Amino acid sequence: MTQAYLTEPLIFLIKTLFGLYISIVVIRFLLQWARADFYNPISQFVVTLTSPVLRPLRKVIPGYAGIDIASVVLAWVLKAVELTLLAWLLGLGFRPLIALAWAVPALVGLIISIFLFAILVRVILSWVNPDPYNPAVSLLNRLTDPILEPAQRLLPAISGIDLSPMVAMIGLVLLQMLLLPPLRALTGSPF
Repeated sequence: MTQAYLTEPLIFLIKTLFGLYISIVVIRFLLQWARADFYNPISQFVVTLTSPVLRPLRKVIPGYAGIDIASVVLAWVLKAVELTLLAWLLGLGFRPLIALAWAVPALVGLIISIFLFAILVRVILSWVNPDPYNPAVSLLNRLTDPILEPAQRLLPAISGIDLSPMVAMIGLVLLQMLLLPPLRALTGSPF
């Protein structure tokens, strides 16, 4: 009973701590991909949290074609460590190399979830007409524009109502449904 009693809190802590930091690393990667303003206070917060780990890693893993490979590798390795710890706690054995494969669908799912959440927040904020110069609003717009602009070209505003977020979110959920199960099956991921 003592082992099971402590296992759930440990799993919660591992998922929470690793999940938060991995999300911040992925957000940093996505902000660089979207060419967001890195002088934005929120961007500076993300950079401050991730730079101590990324700075030495970038000396070994340089970027390529404007893509921050070090951020991707860091998120991938951290996710693999998290999944290794979870598998060990759940009695699935200690499999760090296999967890590297398990981390791929988990990171793809995380990226899709970040975009879904960001688009949803952008839609909700559009109802209250926030200050366009607010750092959070400008960063959110910059992050979601690469996803929403193709949807806006596909479905322009109808009577002043922009339905592109709905189209983008439907597309992202379909992508999640069609991409993640085969990736999980291919990697044998139990998560």
